[in-house]
Amino acid sequence: MGLGLIDSHAHLEFSQFDDDREAMLERARAAGVEGILAIGSGSGPERLEAALPFAEAHEWIWATIGIHPSDAREATEEHYARLETLARRPKVVAWGEMGLDYHYEDPPREIQQRVFRRQLEIARAARLPVVLHCRDAWPDALEILEREWAPSGLGGIFHCFTGGMEEARRGLEMGFLVSLAGNVTYRKSESLRQVARELPLDRVLVETDSPFLPPEGMRGKRNEPAFVVEVAKTLANVRDLSVEEIARKTAANFRRFFRLETPVNSRPATEGAPSLS
Repeated sequence: MGLGLIDSHAHLEFSQFDDDREAMLERARAAGVEGILAIGSGSGPERLEAALPFAEAHEWIWATIGIHPSDAREATEEHYARLETLARRPKVVAWGEMGLDYHYEDPPREIQQRVFRRQLEIARAARLPVVLHCRDAWPDALEILEREWAPSGLGGIFHCFTGGMEEARRGLEMGFLVSLAGNVTYRKSESLRQVARELPLDRVLVETDSPFLPPEGMRGKRNEPAFVVEVAKTLANVRDLSVEEIARKTAANFRRFFRLETPVNSRPATEGAPSLS
C-alpha cells in the first residue's frame, strides 16, 4: 500500500503537461498519491471548466472552478453565470483559486477586490468552500474574508501558504485549512517551516501547485504531483513524525473537510465498509 498522499492543489491542464500528462498521473500514483485536487483557474476565464475533464475521468481526482485574481480584469457577467452552472457538477468540490495578488500593479486592486467579493457571493450561494490565493495582500484578504465569508461557515483552503502564525490563526478561526507547498522545502524558508511546526496537524494539507514551485533539489524543473512527497518529507521532519504519518493525517484532513469517503485500501483492516468516490 502506498503513502496515500493527497495533492491539494495542482494545475493539470497547463501546457507544461501536454507531452506526458497520462505518464505524469501514473508517476503520481506510483509515488503514493491517492488523490489530487485539480484547480480550475489559472488558464483564464475562457476555460472555467479546465479541471473537470480530469476529475470526471478519474475517481481519485476532484475539481475546483473560479477566476484567478490575475484574470480579474477579464471577468464578465457571462463568466459568473457559467461558474454558477459548473458549480452543480458532482466532482466540483471548491471554488478557486481566487483571491488577491498585489505582487504586480495590474490588475488594479479595486478590480481584484470586486471580483473576489463577487466570487465569494456566488460560492456562498453554491455552498462551496473557497481556495484562497493571497500574495502580498494578507490585510485586505483577511478583512474581506472575516467580514463577508466567515459568517457562511464554509471555510476553505489557504493555498500555498506564505503568511505567519497570526494570518494562519485568523484563517483557522474561520474554518480554513492551511496548505503547504514546495516553498516550505526551500533553504531560506525557515520562518515558514516554523509555522508548519506550530500549526494544528489536523488543519494542514500538502500540495505541489504543479507545474510551479518545484521543491528544493528540483528547482528550475517542472513540478508535478508526484513531488508532493518532498513537501510531506519536510513537514515530517519539522514535526518529528514519519512521512507515513504525515500522509495519513493530511489526507484524512482533506477527506474530512470535503466529506469524502476514505478508500478501503487506506483504512485499518478492521474497517471494511465499501468506499464511495
